[in-house]
Amino acid sequence: MQDRMERFIAAAERLRLDEYVRYETDRRARLRDAFLQGVARGLGTMVGFALLGAAAVYILQDLAQRNLPGISDFVARVVELVQLRLQ
Repeated sequence: MQDRMERFIAAAERLRLDEYVRYETDRRARLRDAFLQGVARGLGTMVGFALLGAAAVYILQDLAQRNLPGISDFVARVVELVQLRLQ
């Protein structure tokens, strides 16, 4: 029984169980971490959307310059609307 208990204590120390229990009982630390995770997620979404949007506009401009029949008029109108919206 003593050997089992020592192995359990050693495993708990390796897992840093005491730090985890302290963290779970500290409401301020959990709220702070959740807030920071939300801010990071929001910033990441914003940056990703901006990069993908810029790439899409770049591709659409390239398609409009190639003068492909049928597509070029549509793409030119979309690019024109985007540029008007940005100004």
